[in-house]
Parts: sequence; C-alpha cells; structure tokens
Amino acid sequence: MEQEIGTWDSVLLENLSEDSFINNIHQRYKRDHIYTYIGTSVVALNPYHHISEHSLENVRNYGDKGIFQLPPHIYGLTNLAYQSLKDQSEDQCVLLTGESGAGKTETFKMIVNFLTHIQDRSHCPATPNVLRKQSSTSSAGGLVPHAHRRASSSCSGTANFIICKNRAENPQATISRRQSPSPGPSQRSRTRAESIERQTRRHMREKIVDFDFSHHKSSENISNLLESHAHHLHPTKSCFKHQQTQVSACTAMSPAAKGSPKYAVPSAYGGCRQCGHSKCVRAQSLEKEERDEMRGSNCRLSNIATATAHPAHPHRGSCSNLMRQHSTESQPERERDRSSLMGSTQRISLYDAHKLSKVLGELPPPPPSSVSPTPSASSSLHRRHKSPTQRMRECVTCADVFLEAMGNACTLKNNNSSRYGKLFDIEIDFKGDPMGVHITHYMLEKTRITDTTIGERNFHIFYQLLLGADLQLLKSLKLYRNVEKYELLRNTTAMEEDRMNFHYTKRSLDVLGLSCEESSSIFRVIAVVLKLGNFIFVPITNIDGTEGCQVSNVYEVQETAQLLNIEAQILINCLTRANSSNSAQEDVGCEMDARQAATNRNTLCRTLYSRLFTWLVNKINESLKSTQREKNLALLDFYGFEVLEHNSFEQFAINYSAEKIHQNFVFHVLRSEQELYIREGLEWSRIDYFDNESICELIDKPSYGILSLINESHLNSNEALLLRVQQCCAGHPNFMTTGSNSMCFQIRHFASVVNYSIHRFLEKNSDMLPKYISAAFYQSKLSLVQSLFPEGNPRRQVTKKPSTLSSNIRTQLQTLLAIVKHRRSHYVFCIKPNELKQPHQFDMALVQHQVRYMSLMPLVHLCRTGHCYHLLHVKFFHRYKLLNSLTWPHFHGGSQVEGIALIIRNLPLPSAEFTIGTKNVFVRSPRTVFELEQFRRLRISELAVLIQKMFRMYHARKRFQRMRHSQMIISSAWRTWRECRFGIPFTGRRHLWSLYRVAREEYRSLKYKRQVKWAIDVIGRYYRQWKIRQFLLTIPLRLPPNTLSPLSTEWPAAPVFLADASRQLRSIYHRWKCYIYRNSFDQTARNRMREKVTASIIFKDRKASYARSVGHPFVGDYVRLRHNQQWKKICAETNDQYVVFADIINKIARSSGKFVPILLVLSTSSLLLLDQRTLQIKYRVPASEIYRMSLSPYLDDIAVFHVKASEFGRKKGDFVFQTGHVIEIVTKMFLVIQNATGKPPEIHISTEFEANFGQQTVIFSFKYGGMSDLAQGPPKVTRKANRMEIIV
Repeated sequence: MEQEIGTWDSVLLENLSEDSFINNIHQRYKRDHIYTYIGTSVVALNPYHHISEHSLENVRNYGDKGIFQLPPHIYGLTNLAYQSLKDQSEDQCVLLTGESGAGKTETFKMIVNFLTHIQDRSHCPATPNVLRKQSSTSSAGGLVPHAHRRASSSCSGTANFIICKNRAENPQATISRRQSPSPGPSQRSRTRAESIERQTRRHMREKIVDFDFSHHKSSENISNLLESHAHHLHPTKSCFKHQQTQVSACTAMSPAAKGSPKYAVPSAYGGCRQCGHSKCVRAQSLEKEERDEMRGSNCRLSNIATATAHPAHPHRGSCSNLMRQHSTESQPERERDRSSLMGSTQRISLYDAHKLSKVLGELPPPPPSSVSPTPSASSSLHRRHKSPTQRMRECVTCADVFLEAMGNACTLKNNNSSRYGKLFDIEIDFKGDPMGVHITHYMLEKTRITDTTIGERNFHIFYQLLLGADLQLLKSLKLYRNVEKYELLRNTTAMEEDRMNFHYTKRSLDVLGLSCEESSSIFRVIAVVLKLGNFIFVPITNIDGTEGCQVSNVYEVQETAQLLNIEAQILINCLTRANSSNSAQEDVGCEMDARQAATNRNTLCRTLYSRLFTWLVNKINESLKSTQREKNLALLDFYGFEVLEHNSFEQFAINYSAEKIHQNFVFHVLRSEQELYIREGLEWSRIDYFDNESICELIDKPSYGILSLINESHLNSNEALLLRVQQCCAGHPNFMTTGSNSMCFQIRHFASVVNYSIHRFLEKNSDMLPKYISAAFYQSKLSLVQSLFPEGNPRRQVTKKPSTLSSNIRTQLQTLLAIVKHRRSHYVFCIKPNELKQPHQFDMALVQHQVRYMSLMPLVHLCRTGHCYHLLHVKFFHRYKLLNSLTWPHFHGGSQVEGIALIIRNLPLPSAEFTIGTKNVFVRSPRTVFELEQFRRLRISELAVLIQKMFRMYHARKRFQRMRHSQMIISSAWRTWRECRFGIPFTGRRHLWSLYRVAREEYRSLKYKRQVKWAIDVIGRYYRQWKIRQFLLTIPLRLPPNTLSPLSTEWPAAPVFLADASRQLRSIYHRWKCYIYRNSFDQTARNRMREKVTASIIFKDRKASYARSVGHPFVGDYVRLRHNQQWKKICAETNDQYVVFADIINKIARSSGKFVPILLVLSTSSLLLLDQRTLQIKYRVPASEIYRMSLSPYLDDIAVFHVKASEFGRKKGDFVFQTGHVIEIVTKMFLVIQNATGKPPEIHISTEFEANFGQQTVIFSFKYGGMSDLAQGPPKVTRKANRMEIIV
C-alpha cells in the first residue's frame, strides 16, 4: 500500500472536489493503477492493454486478505461479496455499470475467474521448477501474504476473550481508520513459507489410476491411441479483448509494460497474438488446467518409463524430478522407452493415454490407419477424473466462454461488446464452493444478424466457425472458409484470433457436457443462419398479373434443406408463399413478392439465432443447476449507455435499460441511505444528486409511456407512432422534438441527449415470425430445430398473442430489479478514459462527463460523511454478543440497546465509529466492519476449540468410567471365584453362605414387585381399551339432536387420554356435515354461495359495511324486472336478456353532488341505466369497458365505476352510485367483468381516489364524521372545484 500512487480510496482525499477526484484517478491511471475505491465500491478505468494483475497468485492473495489490506482491485470487491455471503448468509449482487467500451465484459470475466479459483488457494498443487520460476515473475507480490495487525487492534489472549478497550483515542481516528497500514514482509514468515513449500513438495506423490487393457486384442491399440494424439497440439491461446490491432503489430508491447518489471509478460505457453501476454483471464484458466493435466501426464509417463527400464527399482519420484529426467533424455532413449512401453503389459489410464501426446511432442505423426478417440469420449474421460466441485468451476468458466462467442460482437466503440445482458446467479454452499449456476439473459441484439453497421462485425461465432473449423467440419456444414461468400458477413473482416478462439469455444461445449449430436446440431443451425442470408429472391410476374418471386440460387436451398433434414420444396414454399400448407407441392398458398420474402427471410434468421441462444442458455442452466437451495452471488453485466450517429430501437432499449439500472443505484444508495439516516434521528446534511425517475416514467409509465404507446394496436405506421408520442409526451422536460418534417425525437437521458430515429420502430418491436414458417421448420427431423419452433406443432393450439419486444423489456427489467432489490449490492463503475481505445491516454472532458452522470461525487460525499454499514438492533446483538463475556451466552443486564452499548464499549475500536439509532446500529468505516468481523472469527475459533475440548473431556471421562466399571466387575467376580474355589475369605466381609440367604430374600421381594407391576399394567391396558370402545360406541348416542348444521359446535366430552382422537373425530365429523350441507344446494344456491365467497374475498377486513351484508342473501332482481314485458322487448334489441342485478339506486350528480334516483340494470354483458318510469335506456356501458371500482373503507354506500379512456369514457367519464346494496352490486359487477374479459377488475378501497368526469379529473375524499352506527344518516356530498368531499 505504501507503493500506491495518489489516494487509493477517494474518501480519503484531503480537499475533496470533482477536480481532485479526477486528478487522483488520472494520476493513478498513468501508472497503470486502474482501480480506485469509493468506500466499498470500485472505480475501474479501461487500460486498453494488458496488466498482469490477473494471475492466480493475486486470486490467492486477495482471497486471504480484507478489502483494505491490499491495493485496490476488482478481486478485493469480489472477495468482500464472497466473504459476506459466507459469513452472514446473505445473498449478494455485483453490478457492473458504465457505458459501452468501458471494460465491463473483461471485468465480468475477472470476477468469474476469481470465484472459480478462490477455493484453490488452500490446496495449491506442487508445481515444477520451470513453471514456478515463470509464475514468480508475473505476480506483483510475494508468494505468501504476510499477516499484520494494527496497534489499536491488539486484544488480550485470555480464554474467555474479554476485550479491553484502549481509553486513549485519537480524535482523528474517524478518517485515519480508512487508511490501511502497509503489510511489511518479515524474514521469519518468509523462511517459514519456504520450509512449508519444501515440505509440501517432499510429501507430494503422483497418483496413478490404473485401467486393465487385457481385454484388448494387443498392445498395439495403445500405440495407435498414443500416436494419434502425438501430432495434435492446441493452438496458441489468445485473449478475446485484444483484437484492435493488425497481425503485423502482434509482437509490439507498450513502453510501460516493457520498462516495468511488475508487468513483465512471460513468453512461455504462447500468449495473445496481439499483445503477447499469457495472463488474460479467459486463457489463464484454460492454461492452468492444461498445465496441471500436462504435469500429471508427465509424471505418469516418467513413472511408466522408469518401471519398464528398471524393473528392479519400482519406486516413483516426484513430479518435478520426473519432468527433468524426461527433458534430459535423448531421442534414441525416448524411442527405446516408447518401444518398451508399447511392448509391455503395463496398465495405463485412458486419460493418461489421451494426455501423453502433449509430452511426446517430438514423436512422428501417426500412420493413416490409426484411430483416435472422439472428443466426447476424451471429454467424458476427462470429467471422470474431476471432482464435482472442480467440474462446476470449469463449467462456469466455459459457459461464459461459449456465451461470449454467441452473444458478443465488435462494435465501433468496443472490440468485444456484449450485445446482451446477463445475470450469472452462482449458488455457493457453506464451504464456499459453487454448487450451481443459473444464467438469465436479457435483450439479445438479434437485429445485428441481418443489419450490421459499417465498421462493425456480426457475432464472433460466425467468424470463429469459418476460420477455426477443420475442413471436415466445414464440409459437413456445407460452408466455405471465405467470409465474403456470405451476405450476413459482407463488408466485415475476420481476424486471426477467430481461428484460435474457436478452439476454446468448441472445447467449452465438451466441458459443459453437451453430446456430439447436440454440438453438431448447434453448428448446423449456425450454418443454416449463414446460408439463409444468401437466399436471393427474384421478382416474377404470374400469368394472372400478380407479383411473385422465386429463389435464384437453388443450390443454397438444397444444402440448407439437407442441414435441416427437411424437403427443399417445403423450405421454398414457406419463404415464397404465404399461408402455405407445408407440403411438398409447388402450387400451395398465396405467392409473395420479393420484398416480403426477403423480410420473412431476415425475420427467420433473427428468430432462429435468438432462439438457439435461448436454448443454449437453458441447456447450460439445466447442466449446472443445483439440487439444493443455497445462497446466491449474482453478477450483473448489462448493456452500457450508447450514443451513435444513427440511433434506432436497439439503442432506445439499451439506454432505457441503463436508465433503469442507474435509477436503481440512485434509489437504493443515494436516496434510501439518506432517508434512513433521517428516520433514525442521525444528524445529517442532505447531499444533492440527480434523480432520473422522471426519465424512467417518460419511457415506461403505464398507458402514456413510450413503451406503452408503441404497443397500441391502432398504430400501423411509424409516422402515426411519432405523432402519438409527440402528443402524449409533449411538455415533458426530458422529451424534445427535432422539427415538423423530421422523423426523430430526442430524450434527455441521465448521460446525455440522444436523438432517436423512428424508422422501423414498429417493425423491430413486433418482429414476429409467421406461424406457417414455424410449422414448416417443425417438420425438420433435427430434434434441436423442432424444439426451437414449438408453436409449429399442429397438435398445439396457440391462442395467446405473442408479446412484443417492448413488453418483454419492461417485464424482464422489473423481474431483474426485484431480484437485485432483496440482495446486498456491490457496484463497479467502469470508466472509459478515451474514445481512441489507446493506452495511457486520458481525456479529461470525457472522464468528467462520465463521473457526473454516474453520480460518483454524491457517492463519495455519502461514503465520506455517512456510514458504510448498518444492522438492526436484534441482528447486531445476536451476531456480536459473543465478543463480550457479559452478553455471552445470555444477557440479563437490561435491554438490547444496553447490551449493544456494552459490546461496543469493550471493543478495542474508537466509539466514534459506532452510532446507535432508533432501530439500527451504524458503523462508519469499512475498516471497522472488517476488524469487527475479524474479532468475531477469532472468537468463534476459540469457542470451537472450547467445544472440542469439552467434547474430548466428556468422551475420555465416559471411557474411563466404563473401564472402571468393567474393572470392578472383573475384580468382584475374581474374588468370588477365589473364595468359592479355595475357601479364602476376605477380611472385613461376611461369609458367602450368609450373603446367599440375604440375596435369596432380596430376589423373592423383587420377583413379587415385578408380578404386581405386570398385573397393574395388564389391568390398565384392558381398562383403556374398554374406555376407548365405550367412547366410540356411544358417540352417536350422546350427540344432541339437530347437529347436522355446520354452525353447530356441540361435541360429547372425551377422556383425557383420548383428547387427540376426539379432536380428529370432531374435525372429520364437521367436514362431513359441511359436505352434506353443500350437497343440499341447488344451482341457484350454489351461485349465491359463490357470490358470498367472492364478496368475502374482496371486502372482508377492508370495508366496514361488509359485516352487515353477510346475513342478507343476494336477491339480484329487487324490482322483478325479468317479468316486465317492456324490458323483454328492450333486452331483445340490446342482447341483454339475463338480468344479474336490478334496483332503483341514487346517481350522484357530478356538479352539485345531489342524489338522482335511477334504475340500474346489470346484465351478463353490460351495465344499463334506465328511467325508472319509462324504462328508457340512458346509458349502456359494456362490461369490458369498466376496469376499476373504487370505494371507501367506511360505512357509506357509495361506489365509483371507472370507465376506460375510449370514446365513450372520454365523453361521459366515470359513474358514481349510492345504493344500500353496494356490496352486492360490486360483487356481481366483479364477476360479470371477470367472465367478459377473462381477468378480474381492480377493486380500489381508499379514503382518497381519482375519478374522471369527462374532461376533468376529480379527487374523491371520504372523511369520517365520528357518528355511531345507530345515528348514522345519509352521507353528505360536497363539490369544491376539482374535489368532492363525502362526510360519512
């Protein structure tokens, strides 16, 4: 920490301002210190070059230390979340924020790398000397982290852990505690570490798993197996992020990396072909695995060779010695050892045979007749040697590898941009091992498949497949290696890294456990997408004058049909003819023109790829799911904010997502924390910040937000959509128009103002594939393709309308934020230092803009003056009460607040670090929280030792007592035998014959007592059985008459020992009475009971007048309208034949609030208001137009029926009724609307609510007048401006 440049925690800046904050991160960035803390949050700058801080040694160092004991790093934050999950059993979430190109994807991979290797720090395998020497040059710190402790943190070493507090406190301790002392290495710890390492290497022995090859025909099979892999070497590894320079600059390194020994890059094991490094996060984990496997194979090879060449000395040496021995062998000796190995009957594992080719790299290539095992077989054997935990770690890494190939692409601002959002939910058990992973993906940018911007690329998988696949695979997929032959990849360039990265992508499928058939099907679907893009539709004119089209390159259609295992004519019909019947006949369906066919082709390409991506995510989740519920650590990597020259619907969705993520940060960090301080009574000066809630409401507000306007069914053109958006959003401070003739609109986002083009908004929002195309692809004999188009199954009836993209975006974000809301969040703010993607260039204006819109300065002020940690009184007391002998294990000294004060007072920590609020305990600095947890871990360790000591003492004492008792029995028996055998009496004891007489009398007494007890038990058992029988037989006789009513609670008394049986019989009898009672109902009674139950669900404990309506049955037709002849004529015209409810009620006038009597009729389809004398219809409202009913919780009988904003609703508005049957009419209206629309209406019960009176919105306010129920009169209604007050 002493070598840190600038201030490693921005909270510790002396003169805190925006300029000092930016200058601090600039000063650190120039020295490649890209991480800076803000409390427990991390600010990360994209270095645009490799920094060798991602080694496994760093993983171990940061896994063993606290967040402030080592320099700032993303590993420190990840370890904080990881340790919090383990120690506090609380779900965690790490959120990555920042605009596109800020380095979120690489940071995400580093976090995954840390979580998959943190548990390896305790059992690091012995490493050969060469590897150990190379790894030592790539890490910045030593091999063994040195423990240290501050002077103020020393505590007594007594057994009961009574901590004494240092009374002499430093007044500046509040800020100085944030600064961590630098850990200085000591000679003693270094010597001890070296001795431990030597001892570990001395005791490490290579383990061989033997398999019997005796069932093979000859040992030549082993030779063929080994030789078939001798020529297959993995290609040079490369990192996915370093693709910005050409191949000619592969060997170039930055001056800072060359001159600093801290960032020296080893040349062993290849490296990235662009930057030359071998420690990128993705390649590092795969290299570590291959090096471990190579070391194991080398050891086994050397052991076998030694055992064959020297049969008289079968001992095995260490792994490093065997590697040195093998490396010094000459070529003739290797050939001789290899021949002796092949000719012997030595047992060797299949896994070793597969990995042996990596060591025998100089062997000649195999003969043509040799047969190599399939990749799936080798991967299955590879998984057989892995523990479930280790395999889970590999699968997590490989899942990220393959999803990166499928979902990442090169954009103008980022060479490896994630074009989808992902939430990695890793389930971790109590030991810290990952037990399962659930991946949720959001908003894959599928329009990139067919619409690629100039200067950008399509998804990585296309280029990797074309360049990295061997000729046999390309031939089976009907593909060419030239990228320019495919229309979807036209005007894009492939890179040499694509060829290398395909090795990792293909291997990840094997590690994830996908079968050969599934892997082949995945590549076939990707090839189908490429070939579908090459379909060329030529317009033709039919005989009848209609326009049609046909496919000019029929060979592409035939090859695509072969890949899909479908007939070519079916594929042609579904793309050129609408509503085709999916048969092989040519003249089926209505022909489409070339433009419509091209549109359907593009939609098919996008749908096929996006569904394949979803299928892969589900397959990975199925493979990595956990069998038990554990705590979760989620990693959220979402889209970054984007502003391009041409912004369309994709950028609108991306920026809306970034807006919601930022709003979540503002609400839960900047806003909720300050509100909590005020509620708890803390002295607090408000920190100002920008709240983007109004921007989010502009986009996602129900009914009037832009996302809701896009889904309106009557909009059929982009011009109409723009006009509708301008009408509804005009006047909003964050919405701007660009002109009358411009097809654009502007939104002032939290980051900047973005100009959106309305072109193709509606098309991209729907983007639905016609059903007949899905039905055609369902006929494919490829099981994967059938699973991608389930709606094409003719047996499946799909009645639900497909959801639009905007609806999916809003639903997914709501679900995501609901998940993040209940977890402890940790934030990583990624900042882009320049737009040129060049290292060591710092654009001050660009960084300042990002710092401002990310609200980093309010966060720094909040961390500087606020509290980093708070916990409820109960949780704080139960968690830390073991730190004081007066509160552990039980506290009897007073309230919990007094106990908390006692705990804090006896801690060797400054009291100013703690603040006790009304409900929470606040801790100021993260350093204090870390030390508090350290004290707790030490105390738990001492308590564990105490428990072990007491258990061992108990176990030893019980063993001693058993041994002593056994010794006494043996001694007594031996003395008795000696006296009876030799007549030698003992001194001080009577003779045996007198003892015999006493024992005989004692025996007779015990025998009599046992007989008496047996007789008592028999009599008691028979008596209990008799009582049970009498109780069961006399129950029907003792039941009172007329007890079949369900309301009757009478039941005969039972004996005490039959209380449980009586209670169960009473419950059974009551249910039987209810069953008899229900069977006596006719259909009318059943309907009334259903209405009563519905009324109970709606109004119970919500409406005060509900209790009075329980005893009154729902009559419905109170005026006998069903028998009226005039009504019969009216209902025949309006189709309102069945009357559900009819009564004369009072309609409240909107202007004066007076009561006007009117006849209200409720039918099964509509609500009618009629004149009570002439039966003339005044209003008729369909039931589907009523979406809400509002009432007050008091004893009044007023209800408001809200009508939708249709033509009728805008003209008339909502209705206000007063009736004595308000419970009945609202219940019946609820059931009618539910039957008519398929979903229940909203029942709003409140003292204040709004109502629409045509062009005016009126607020209804109910006030309780304080009168009793007996003296209650009609409510008093008063209209005042836009408020209507009702006093009840």
